Amino acid sequence: MSQKRIRRRPISEMNVVPYIDVMLVLLVIFMITAPLLTQGIKVELPRIAAEPVKESNQDTLVVSVNSKGELFLNLGENADEPLSEQALVERVATILQRQPRISVLLRGDKNVDYGAVVEAMALLQRAGAPSIGMVTETPETGMPR
Repeated sequence: MSQKRIRRRPISEMNVVPYIDVMLVLLVIFMITAPLLTQGIKVELPRIAAEPVKESNQDTLVVSVNSKGELFLNLGENADEPLSEQALVERVATILQRQPRISVLLRGDKNVDYGAVVEAMALLQRAGAPSIGMVTETPETGMPR
């Protein structure tokens, strides 16, 4: 008796159903998390090299953040004393109601945590500032960039 061997061919088709399931789960996860990642402060970045702001006869509202993260306002009484977040929002809102076209600038110490500057921007936005300019110093010639 001779035994006939029946050879089975290996299945060469790939089962893609598990991959589709994984893809759909990832799609749902990204759809849920994407709106949560887009929170932030609206900042209009310049499209060309920054040039100094031309001097104007109008007052300028300058909020400063020192290296300790304390907030200062250049207008009003006691400009040399730090303000609480609530006091800053109230004062800036009052000034913007009286002078809606006043330019708002933010100065941050180079040693301050970036989060403190962003928090100050959020406070100014809450106070109603339509746009916020950042104050920088021009680098000295010969310094590396």
